[in-house]
Amino acid sequence: RVYLAESGGGSVQAGGSGRLSCTASGSTWMMNCMAWFRQAPGKDRERVAGIYTNGGPADYAGGMRDRFTISVDSGKNMAFLQMKDLQPEDSGVYYCAAGGWEACRTQADKDFADWGRGIQVTVSS
Repeated sequence: RVYLAESGGGSVQAGGSGRLSCTASGSTWMMNCMAWFRQAPGKDRERVAGIYTNGGPADYAGGMRDRFTISVDSGKNMAFLQMKDLQPEDSGVYYCAAGGWEACRTQADKDFADWGRGIQVTVSS
């Protein structure tokens, strides 16, 4: 399995920016797709973006492309989520996920085999 550890969360003022990092270890050779999901209190988990680890195209959930940028450094087994113009509704726990080719094709959370523990992002107004 792949072990994932998120870092870079914390508190930020509305309009601010931030960058999350995800470091993968373990059976990283199994990993063809990495993605970010998030979950706000009382809401379902939602996808932010996913990207192929070989540098293939990124895919963003609706409305996420304008303010979020996903990238990957396959040499370091890391994925990143650059966030800008953050708003209070962006607050929540952000999760890194990894999966095979199918995961990037469907971008469905059920197709991601491995998940990080999540990291809190809090945006205050």
